[in-house]
Amino acid sequence: MLQTIQIIAIIQGIFVVFVLFTNRKDYKKTTFWLLFGSLVSVLLYILGDDKSNLFIENTDWFLFDNTLFVTFLFLFFKYYKSEREKFIKSNYLFFLPNILYLILEVLEIKLPKENFNIEILEVILELTFVIYLVSILHSVFTNKRRIWTTYFVIPIVILLVFSCINDTLKIIGLKELSFFSNQNFNSYLLLIVAFLFYFISFKLLTNNKYILPKNEISKYKNSNLNTKLIEQYKADLINSMEIDKLYLNGKLSIQDVSNELNIPKHYISEVLNEHMKTNFQDFINEYRVEEFIKRLKNDQNNQFTLLGIATEVGFNSKSSFNAIFKKSKGLTPTQFKKNLAQNK
Repeated sequence: MLQTIQIIAIIQGIFVVFVLFTNRKDYKKTTFWLLFGSLVSVLLYILGDDKSNLFIENTDWFLFDNTLFVTFLFLFFKYYKSEREKFIKSNYLFFLPNILYLILEVLEIKLPKENFNIEILEVILELTFVIYLVSILHSVFTNKRRIWTTYFVIPIVILLVFSCINDTLKIIGLKELSFFSNQNFNSYLLLIVAFLFYFISFKLLTNNKYILPKNEISKYKNSNLNTKLIEQYKADLINSMEIDKLYLNGKLSIQDVSNELNIPKHYISEVLNEHMKTNFQDFINEYRVEEFIKRLKNDQNNQFTLLGIATEVGFNSKSSFNAIFKKSKGLTPTQFKKNLAQNK
């Protein structure tokens, strides 16, 4: 029965990684490769772990180990939560425990008898993977952007935590305190993974869009702007705010800025949205908020109300001013003023 589930999970897993790989350009690059690595490593684990090797019984193929799956999954959630687009090279260090673990496993087979120092190092590495697993659970429960696959991750991670603790107890000679046998662990894990692969397969077949974060196709992909023009326009926009203080005009529009700088307004939108990661209204409002704070700190403006100062820096209404200020600073203008007075 267990072997049948194992074969079904492998077939489903191969289908999943094939379809995902074929459509890899649809997904954000870093999160795609990290999840892909997770799925491939768990597939290898099902295929050839020493406790359930499908081809040669009780044979350890080393790399076919659940710790590699743990590291890939840990990094996947790290990048999924942060939404970082590019992989940081220093994060390759997270694979160092996997390399050390592989070396220790090879040494264990070559040494004639059990080595206490190797066993201690294995305990330390097992605890490292427990930390990775706990971090994954934390990411699942604290991340507001959830994809349905995260719910399958929860039982897998909990199971792997117990497995790591089990292995640690055995290494330090407390085998009698183990939670479950290796055979039971493999059975539970295979069942969960088989269901995971089944549902991913189902979602892929129904063209579901929520397997992974999708690549956002830029509406500016056919833009004629080159790097030199982009940098020039960015500098012009910043100077128009910091030097010319165009934001003081409460009725300032993108057309006004276009006329002032002699830049087509669609290029202004492109530079702000695509290259400065903001929009026109947020761009000018940030300058208005900073100008408001600057004037509020000036004792010469003590005779003015908060709304009076806000109007002077370009805000048109009390409600929009309060909402924009709180969004930017996390406090209402009144609370900010009180804090300012207390710190004087």
